[in-house]
Amino acid sequence: MENFFAPCPRGLESTLADELAALGARDIAAAEGGVGFAGEFSLCYTVNLESRIASRVLWRRAQAPYRNDRDIYEAARALNWDQWFDSRRTIRVDVTAIRSPLKSLDFITLRIKDAVCDAFRDAGRPRPDVDTHAPGVRIHAFLTRDEATFYLDTSGEPLFKRGYRTVTGEAPIRENLAAGILRLAGWRPGKPLLDPMCGSGTFLAEAAMMALDMAPGACRGFAFANLSGFDDRQWRRLRDDALLRAKKPAATIAYGSDRYGDALKLARANIDALGVGEAVTLKQANVLEMPAPAASGLIVTNPPYGVRLSEQEELTAFYPRFGDVLKRKYAGWTAYVLSADMQLPKLIGLKATRRTPLFNGPLECRLFEFILVAGAMRK
Repeated sequence: MENFFAPCPRGLESTLADELAALGARDIAAAEGGVGFAGEFSLCYTVNLESRIASRVLWRRAQAPYRNDRDIYEAARALNWDQWFDSRRTIRVDVTAIRSPLKSLDFITLRIKDAVCDAFRDAGRPRPDVDTHAPGVRIHAFLTRDEATFYLDTSGEPLFKRGYRTVTGEAPIRENLAAGILRLAGWRPGKPLLDPMCGSGTFLAEAAMMALDMAPGACRGFAFANLSGFDDRQWRRLRDDALLRAKKPAATIAYGSDRYGDALKLARANIDALGVGEAVTLKQANVLEMPAPAASGLIVTNPPYGVRLSEQEELTAFYPRFGDVLKRKYAGWTAYVLSADMQLPKLIGLKATRRTPLFNGPLECRLFEFILVAGAMRK
């Protein structure tokens, strides 16, 4: 039995725990920022392939008490790194900490890198080279006040990088957060879904993948292939089975619109690259002017946040009008709006029936739920 830890966007820990249970994980324990779990080593193949919410899958290798950097160095050097990967693989070390008394995480990173290389030398093996940009093996260390935990990363690139995007760039919302929000909203295939400010189409793509039973990791590679003991035959069987079970789009699953044509072109490129163009209806439109695409359904959207003063003033004028449109045109729908503006319900003029704390990267947000009933729920 092996122990793993899957980081995720903060606020989605319980949702990820449910997902891991469905994938066959055992000894599931949610913590701040992720979920610990256990299973056979091959479980990491399944979770990397199938998880829509995890950011990575880390394989726990050891835990040791420490008081200073020397203790951490000795603990890392004592591990059998040469049994877990070949010295021809390049490495990268990442260190995170909560309440650690040590002042410099950069220095601790160097100490762990030296310890790993020295452990290879002690075993009579060549020292691995360091590659901070595209390493073959990523080593993670997590420090608490008095304990250090060492992990090997089985994912490589973060799992929100699904592998289908044709245009790179920082999206306003990461794919795994979008998938988690759809789960929190209770969306199910067959229920109309609308993102009226869809940007690059992340919510729409994730909804299509969920509806068509497409494994989110089927189009990319993973770092577990660089670790000793990797079973290529078992991995290929899992991935091929996932590819075979994916359904073909036969009807509209989700609707998306955006005011800006450039954003819509990007959404279309991403949707088409994923192969679900027939499942998503896109059109250029102003949310304040477009009609509802169905009598009822779910709105899930991530409107722009005001950073500069001019943007804040524009949004302060926009939100009341958006609230009026929701009330007049979307009675019978439920809206889920992700925003870093905690005053959104006051600005939009609707009473939030639920507020779920979430983090979009480092940005603290709320997922506001608005049940839209004609002539009611109005402040």
